[in-house]
Amino acid sequence: MTSVAVLEVRKIVKRFGGLVAVDNLSFAVREGEIFGLIGPNGSGKTTVFNLINRFFPLTSGTIHFGDRRIDVLSPHQICALGIARAFQVVKPLRRMTVLENVMTGAFLRTRNVRRARQKALEVLDFCKLMHRKDFPAGKLTIADRKRLEIARALATEPRLLLLDETAAGLNPRETEEAIDIIRQIRELGVTIIVVEHVMKVITGICDRVMAINFGREITTGPPAAVVNHPEVIKAYLGEADA
Repeated sequence: MTSVAVLEVRKIVKRFGGLVAVDNLSFAVREGEIFGLIGPNGSGKTTVFNLINRFFPLTSGTIHFGDRRIDVLSPHQICALGIARAFQVVKPLRRMTVLENVMTGAFLRTRNVRRARQKALEVLDFCKLMHRKDFPAGKLTIADRKRLEIARALATEPRLLLLDETAAGLNPRETEEAIDIIRQIRELGVTIIVVEHVMKVITGICDRVMAINFGREITTGPPAAVVNHPEVIKAYLGEADA
């Protein structure tokens, strides 16, 4: 694996009034790797994604994608550069078909309807949703909605994909299928950052993992070492139970 960093987060801080949600956090994601971000609820994981996408502006610090500083750009400019995101709370365009939903992502790269449709069909086939292409998105199961969320992001042709709790709410079989799709996405050459509570996903697919709490780094390293770190266990369970 190359050691070139595709994303560099440098001493980022995010304050909401008196609340410090992200506190002087730094990390780098290597090109081609799957990087995990874990921590208890409220630890700042999704806020980090919101800062990378610039849904929230930074209070201080910088974020670089390749050789480009992106924390000064708009969300759609960041997406156009090659950073896509699948959200924790999936919100498809309910009255549109599955195919039409994915085409909305494909239109980032083309204004041609035929080309957007072809790209969307390719992505649906990859995500094993082709049999649902004419189905109203609002009537999908939670597992298929999660896949649709990934498909819509992939249709933008990202270099970096942010996945926020893709396995949440899935049964064991569906979780295994989600793991397989994530692995296949990496094989396409896409770098991935995964926010996840399902440790089977974290330990099964991630090359490295960072654990955070109160917006600060606890530790970073191989998945098994991180999830068994005493301070990580304490953050999840509380000091008494740990």
